[in-house]
Amino acid sequence: MDMFKEIYELGIIPVVAIDDADNAVPLAKALRDGGLPAAEITFRTAAAEEAIRRITAECPDVLVGAGTVLTKEQCDRAIAAGAKFVVTPGFNPEMIAYIRSTGIPMMPGAATPGEMEQAMSMGLTNIKFFPAEANGGVAKLKALAGPYQAAKWMPTGGVNTKNLNDYLSFDRILCCGGTWIATSADIAEGKWDDITRKCKEAVKTMLGFKLDGIVIYDSSESAKADAKLLCSLFGFEYKETENGVSAGAVSFMKDDCGAKGCIVISTLNGDRAMSYLKRIGAEIDPDIRYDKKGRVSCFGLKNTVAGFEICIETK
Repeated sequence: MDMFKEIYELGIIPVVAIDDADNAVPLAKALRDGGLPAAEITFRTAAAEEAIRRITAECPDVLVGAGTVLTKEQCDRAIAAGAKFVVTPGFNPEMIAYIRSTGIPMMPGAATPGEMEQAMSMGLTNIKFFPAEANGGVAKLKALAGPYQAAKWMPTGGVNTKNLNDYLSFDRILCCGGTWIATSADIAEGKWDDITRKCKEAVKTMLGFKLDGIVIYDSSESAKADAKLLCSLFGFEYKETENGVSAGAVSFMKDDCGAKGCIVISTLNGDRAMSYLKRIGAEIDPDIRYDKKGRVSCFGLKNTVAGFEICIETK
């Protein structure tokens, strides 16, 4: 899989500073258990290189990269340790050129239009926007999206669960850097359960799963009577269409697939939802629908619940 496609589907990349490499593997497992199997290990500490090496060796299913890379030596050490991508905090043309020469996927840091333009002139369209909130947040990125139409951003710094979807709802956001997911204090104190909990909260916020409706596969006259009964009891709106009838979010329609019906779940992002569900073991039906921009708009699971199919739709 393309590295940046994988990063996009994850949606959030935890950004962490580790002071003790012995904490690297427990951290990686806590992130993975929380549904975010990725980490940008920053070279702000002496333990960064060894932390990357241990995660790469012991948790190969966790996508690990190197952040705050400021020197050629750090870049070389990060790659040797097994980093899959490199991120810089700012835009140093000499450093950017060197990292590019190694062939490793990278995201340069940029806070101004001039820096972003320089990055794009070097063929780099995936850009870290840092520090995000201090530099105008998503409003600034939306303003820059017009002239810099090829750019995609990873905002980092000041992003949290409260404003996460303000960023992710903008289709030019590659992912968000999650500095709040695993703080240095959390890691030093071994608060792995807390880190896992924060991952789960972030994933829940990002995906926004909601029960959107229930479809019962029944087009008989009794289905109309059942729909009307629901409407009379609970004040739901009754509708008849060529496909069947509905009472609010409960629909009755014909289908010969053999299932009892379908549970419809909405999500804020179909691509990220499908990637997440795959990671936790759900089986995806190959009949996937896409919108005009090539993004997942609707997909189903092979898994069923009480004889009901499960369908996920992007809202």
